[in-house]
Amino acid sequence: MSPSPDLILPRVLIVSRRTVRKNKFVDFVGEYHLDLVVSYGAVPVIVPRVAGVHAMLDSFEPIHGVLLCEGEDINPSLYGAGGDGDGEGYALSAEQLEAVRSLHPSDAAVDNEKDSIELLLARRCLERNVPFLGICRGSQVLNVACGGSLYQDVEHELHPAADAAVCHMDYTNYDGHRHPVRVLPGTPLHDWFAESLLDGDQVMVNSYHHQGVRRLADRFVPMAHAPDGLIEGFYDPDAYNPGDGKFIMGLQFHPERMRKEGTDEFDYPGCAKAYQEFVRAVVAYQAKLAAAHVHGRSAVTTSPKLNREVEKQRKVIGRSFSLAKNMHAFSDNTGAQHPAEHRDGDLDVGAEFLESNTALSVQQEKRLKQMGATVRNASGYMNRLKVSEEREAAARALMAKMSVAQLASLAAFYRAMGNVCSEVLDAKLQPPSLTVHE
Repeated sequence: MSPSPDLILPRVLIVSRRTVRKNKFVDFVGEYHLDLVVSYGAVPVIVPRVAGVHAMLDSFEPIHGVLLCEGEDINPSLYGAGGDGDGEGYALSAEQLEAVRSLHPSDAAVDNEKDSIELLLARRCLERNVPFLGICRGSQVLNVACGGSLYQDVEHELHPAADAAVCHMDYTNYDGHRHPVRVLPGTPLHDWFAESLLDGDQVMVNSYHHQGVRRLADRFVPMAHAPDGLIEGFYDPDAYNPGDGKFIMGLQFHPERMRKEGTDEFDYPGCAKAYQEFVRAVVAYQAKLAAAHVHGRSAVTTSPKLNREVEKQRKVIGRSFSLAKNMHAFSDNTGAQHPAEHRDGDLDVGAEFLESNTALSVQQEKRLKQMGATVRNASGYMNRLKVSEEREAAARALMAKMSVAQLASLAAFYRAMGNVCSEVLDAKLQPPSLTVHE
């Protein structure tokens, strides 16, 4: 006998971190996160950081919440940084990067697989307004997923003068380290810590990071700043109402580790409140899904907030994917393909779109549903590719230049379009309902 839906607790997905133990890889999640999620009434579901999980995310449904926490640095290329800078004139020199890697060897290593899995999950949450809490690295993932950027190293980029420096990590005092932050009024963080604020607006927080938010994505509002100006917390005010299942937030500091020495008692009541309100939103979101299922409607909503860059990308997305298809499927009467000079730039726009904020307007949703017909004919499309070895080689060469994250996003996009097309087709094939008049 299946359990009653009322007895099924909501599910919170957490991606593991990989390390080496006894000459083999092991995946783990910090116990404090798991304890808090369980204590407030949700089930933590650990998503292993292994190759191939991207194609299995649908198997983790239903997803009622996502908590992202520890991990290595995010690949700088995902927010436009690295050797060429982030488009804003910032880049670390080779000597500076080497110094960072020497000082932070376990954190400065990049884990592309974890990056890809977590960005896909973050964007799924943003698509559906699924409750999302990012702690430390998780807050950085959230900001990057929405088009923001990061400092590659706070000490080199934010602390040019020694008197401006704030100690954001202490290797000798992992859990005991604290530094002040100023909490902004009118934010959830201010409400949670209201009875604990020092001098009206400060709390002492634990942190363990050498990177942080440089440019905050447009949709977010800061909640706290360190004395050096670094953003220590942010949220989307249009997606925050825990009682209604809305919660999109990033915290750079670690509330779960702010405990009095030798005890499980938190420094401030607000520390536990962060997890309590997150799980409250998760529970409410599960209830909304259940109610929508009973009434035969979708509870998935999309956020209408888009920054200007994302809006610009969406205006050309139809042309980008159309050219991607036509480039390999069609040629003119002479057998010549479309000129390469038109090809690369337009396809780059499509790739950038796949990595951008996935919020859609109603009009954009309609356009993507129409594009679903192409996905439905994917089998025939692949057969046409095989007709010409030259065309197939061109397609493989193009995909070989794409990153793991881009390929995973592309695969996820086509799966999603297939689902959309199937749903629309099923609706069209259903016979009209008969109305009985008394």
